[in-house]
Amino acid sequence: MRRARIDVLNPTDLAELASSRPRPLLLPRELSDQEFALFCASGTVREVQPGGVIFRRGELGRSMFVIEEGQVQLEFGDGLPDKLIGPREFFGELALFIGNHARVANASAADVVRLHVIDAAAFEEILQRAPLLVAQFMRRSFAYLVASEQTLIQSLKRRNEDLLVTLDSLRQTRTRLDTAERLTQLDELTGICNRRGLYAFLDGLEEQRLPGARLGLMLVDLDRFKQINDRHGHLLGDVVLRAIARELQNAAAPCDLPVRLGGDEFALLLQVRDAEELHSRARQIVMAIRALRFPDPNAALRTTVSVGAVLCEEDDEWSQWYAEADSALYEVKGAGGDAYRLLELSA
Repeated sequence: MRRARIDVLNPTDLAELASSRPRPLLLPRELSDQEFALFCASGTVREVQPGGVIFRRGELGRSMFVIEEGQVQLEFGDGLPDKLIGPREFFGELALFIGNHARVANASAADVVRLHVIDAAAFEEILQRAPLLVAQFMRRSFAYLVASEQTLIQSLKRRNEDLLVTLDSLRQTRTRLDTAERLTQLDELTGICNRRGLYAFLDGLEEQRLPGARLGLMLVDLDRFKQINDRHGHLLGDVVLRAIARELQNAAAPCDLPVRLGGDEFALLLQVRDAEELHSRARQIVMAIRALRFPDPNAALRTTVSVGAVLCEEDDEWSQWYAEADSALYEVKGAGGDAYRLLELSA
């Protein structure tokens, strides 16, 4: 038998979650309790009023920032959605890792923000005080930066028609069969796998299994997608779908598979240690998509998703996994969305 557990991510629930148990899998820019305490004890404090500029895209940076209170909006330009980050999160770290690094985004205060500014001297002091903790922080930071750069490259490829023509020419040097097979397994709009790619992945799944890992499945459905298309147009609807796909790619490990099943329905087939990791990964996706921001004239647009998740029984097939995750997704949608439901084996 299975039982369902639903977690609706509102500020009150998050506060209770933080106080009742150890923090789950961290978001890409989120600091652990130890890291947050260490950084907040160093550097200088800066308070920025709503709309105030923290730094501008292209200027040379010499400090990183840790948010103690408030929210910061990062504006990347080039048609990419903005990001809204909040307490316990950090940004601008490349200025410390590389030195005099050109900022890749505009950063401004979305409300009253209290920041800890960590320059090279403060970072060196932190490094001397807690080298192991800083090493772990830098390793996680570099992994996120590499993933972000890869996503940016893919986005720029889609925008650059000349590069697409060049890539098409390179593909033609391969056999027509290989080219056709590869193209039919990718979703044209988002660049991630489609249903054909999913079924091909499932056929070879046993060869890609990690020792001791369990399979998990998430179905991710964009809330009120029809309203987005009706109010803002299908072109912006396509931008939103591509943004959802990017967040799924950011949340996926190399052994995982993000998929666009069709329309505004996505899936993430992943390998996890246990139900708690699946819980954390679902939470990560819900919060990351909630934090998406879009340039004017669509700055008021807010996106949320509903997620149905399940730990897959090894003896069952895709159709059974899908049915269970879809049942959980249906209940989340019925409760208003912007949440996830995780089905677990009963004790």
